[in-house]
Amino acid sequence: MTETIRQLIDNGAGGAPVLGAPGRPYMSFAELAALADKTVTAINARGIGRNDRVAIVLPNGPEMAAAFLAIGSGATTAPLNPAYREEEFEFYLSDLDAKALVLEAGGNSPALAVAEKLGVAVLEIEIPTDVPGAAPAGEFEFTGDAGGVPAISSGAARAQDCALILHTSGTTSRPKMVPLSQQNVTASARNISSTLALTNIDKCLNIMPLFHIHGLIAAVLSSVSAGASIFCSPGFNALRFFSWMAEAEPTWYTAVPTMHQTILTRAPRNREIIDAGNLRFVRSSSASLPPRVMAELEDNFACPVIEAYGMTEAAHQMASNPLPDAPRKPGSVGPAAGPEVAIMDAGGKILEAGEIGEIVIRGRNVFSGYEANPAANAEAFSDGWFRTGDQGVIDGDGYLSLTGRLKEIINRGGEKISPREVDEILMDHPAVSQVVTFAMPHAKLGEDVAAAVVLGEGEDASEDEIRKFAGTRLADFKVPRKILFVDEIPKGATGKLQRIGLAEKLGLA
Repeated sequence: MTETIRQLIDNGAGGAPVLGAPGRPYMSFAELAALADKTVTAINARGIGRNDRVAIVLPNGPEMAAAFLAIGSGATTAPLNPAYREEEFEFYLSDLDAKALVLEAGGNSPALAVAEKLGVAVLEIEIPTDVPGAAPAGEFEFTGDAGGVPAISSGAARAQDCALILHTSGTTSRPKMVPLSQQNVTASARNISSTLALTNIDKCLNIMPLFHIHGLIAAVLSSVSAGASIFCSPGFNALRFFSWMAEAEPTWYTAVPTMHQTILTRAPRNREIIDAGNLRFVRSSSASLPPRVMAELEDNFACPVIEAYGMTEAAHQMASNPLPDAPRKPGSVGPAAGPEVAIMDAGGKILEAGEIGEIVIRGRNVFSGYEANPAANAEAFSDGWFRTGDQGVIDGDGYLSLTGRLKEIINRGGEKISPREVDEILMDHPAVSQVVTFAMPHAKLGEDVAAAVVLGEGEDASEDEIRKFAGTRLADFKVPRKILFVDEIPKGATGKLQRIGLAEKLGLA
């Protein structure tokens, strides 16, 4: 069984394409394998070996994908958001105890000064530019001589070695470190590849950031696992999405719901590209996909939309709706798709179908615990199951539906309200383009319901009109007491809508 990133790379046929990019020739699997071996030798010579943490701060694109795969073949990768400021880089590099930092030569990232301050070795990479367009996408090499003392734990990583370490979002507390083993990430890649029936003729158009589990595993590593290819964009850009689609001719793409919604606004003016396209399916994950958006995507792209459920601690995928002809259920994230999935009550009892509780998981792709955080681990694990912090229910067919994030459930004077349920009702209003429901403070009830709404282009609606609409479909206590019309809803770095802290950001706390 292939249980390491380096072994996954060997799944691809030598001359078959693996990494592409706008205006660039593809790197082949044979070239990627050679790059991985060369990179492991290079970092070993610089004193970096198995389980040493290498922070990677590179722009989205094929070099970032290649660095993750190549460095991950012999050390622990820690991709960081290039948009971080100096203070943030200091926190993450310190918390990781990074042994090295990878940057593009000649760049001006604030991470460079932080690395020098902390005594972290800086490894600069050069991207060949001597013959424009001639170097395959993803090709890079380290600058300068090796120097230093060779690594003790050298060579290719093994199944139990740490392949990837990421931090949780930290919306309610200090970010926690999630170490994922080679076995975790390769198991997840195989799960996704199997769910989507990927083959070597598939091509993923990646628009997800490659410092996030969704892009790294769902787009890149699952494709590598199947011997398929990835067209690496420089990051999500709605204005360029359809030109990339025309150039890449992908069979699928994966994104978060806010990206899908933005793409839909530009779909009518790009009908020729869509009609000439070859999409086999569209995938959505990392946040709940409103059923209306799912229907609009399927109508516009004339292919199925596969909604999946993932999180960092599971190396991404936990459940997924299946491909046709198996049933897909709008509003559900499908049956278990890799790990075991169950519903547990607060006392640790596994619940029956139809009962609401906390979603728990276990399996080869699930991490073994947060690093250096025994208190968090004691809270997160119960009898071998990882408690996801999400609330949900499994129906009689085994399909999982999320009812909310436990920390995001609104407690209105003892009445528990799922913000997702309110979102889906408000999204059915014809004037509403995007919505996020959240808790706002209330002097007597503790919390009340609020919603931030983005209206569609050229649409008009009043707060009273939307509240009345909601009141026809929701119990009175669930109807938002406050609706704010905004041009854009604040999002995290990966495009996910943020409920926690939104009341404060919008001046309601």
